[in-house]
Amino acid sequence: MSHRRDVWGDDPEERDAEAIVAEFAQDEEVQRRWHDHPTVVPFKVVLRFIARNGKRIAITVVGFLVILIGLILIPLPGPGWLIVFAGLAILAREYVWAERLLNHAKQKVGQAKNAVFRKKPEGSGPPSP
Repeated sequence: MSHRRDVWGDDPEERDAEAIVAEFAQDEEVQRRWHDHPTVVPFKVVLRFIARNGKRIAITVVGFLVILIGLILIPLPGPGWLIVFAGLAILAREYVWAERLLNHAKQKVGQAKNAVFRKKPEGSGPPSP
């Protein structure tokens, strides 16, 4: 089975902030602030990281929101599981774990469908009069 990514998780280039931090390594003002207050990350660096990963952040928020709505609707009348699977499909655009979970869910749904609609063997029906 071939996956878009070979690692379990995210693409390393998207989760690695080193490149963004390296851009500001030459800026003495940023280095001074970072050195004086190591627990407070300079605002410029955070904004640049969010701007570069904005699509991933938006997909993550929307995907988890859709899953949450689906989980709320499971005990209520409505398409709860369908909405949960839709949320997983949204998350699968960016995360390998969601893609694998969605593929596993598709396999289980296919197995359940086959079990429900399985044809009975020819000789096991009621006797004909």
